[in-house]
Amino acid sequence: MLRELFKTKMSQIPHTTVLTGMGVTGVVTTAYLTGRASFKAAKIIDREEKIIQATAQDLPKKELTFKEKTKLVWPLYVAPVSVGCTTITAIVMANHAASKKIAALTVASGISERALSEYKAKVLEKIGENKEMAIRDEIAQERVANTPNKEVLVIGAGDVLCFDLMTGRYFQSTVEKIRQAENKINYEILNHMYASLSSFYDLIGIPPTPYSDTVGWNGMTDRFEVVFSTVMSPDQRPCVAVDFTIPPTAEYTRLY
Repeated sequence: MLRELFKTKMSQIPHTTVLTGMGVTGVVTTAYLTGRASFKAAKIIDREEKIIQATAQDLPKKELTFKEKTKLVWPLYVAPVSVGCTTITAIVMANHAASKKIAALTVASGISERALSEYKAKVLEKIGENKEMAIRDEIAQERVANTPNKEVLVIGAGDVLCFDLMTGRYFQSTVEKIRQAENKINYEILNHMYASLSSFYDLIGIPPTPYSDTVGWNGMTDRFEVVFSTVMSPDQRPCVAVDFTIPPTAEYTRLY
């Protein structure tokens, strides 16, 4: 019963976690076994050199060659080498498994983003642009209302309070400056075939994030377009919510 329970619990642990644990344990074990083997090898070599010196007292002191030392101590390093090879194998397999998982998640993310874009396009077609914008404004208002501006305020250049719906951050800017950034991103996409979300953040004066470094737009999508919604911040200040008609994708540098 306990054995079956143990097997069930082990099967629930991700494969990469097991391999990573083996790799970490292997590194520590390899270091320990290597240190112990080196300590024993030094004693064996020292003892052998003393024996040689004692049997040939009238001759000059002789030191063992590297080949002779290797013959004496190589069995001590069998265990460290074996554990080291196993550790390397575990690390390589963990990296391979993680790469496959990331690739699968990337494909799934791309499919989800494409499905969302198609859904939004169909909704816009069915209910009309005005109703779609009204729904977008309501969603933006809810997002802003649930994000206290005192906790995540990012100060930039400008006199209008803005809210980035993508990362949930407040910043100071102007609609004109954001439109200028939009034009520059479209120019970058037109000439270089892609642009990252971080590039857009740099242009409007707010810091990029690890997420924004990995997503963006490319020349195979429609024109990059910023969408504004006028909302009220939690402290009842007028606020401009910033969103995109087409969300950034993780595969923006490869799709073209």
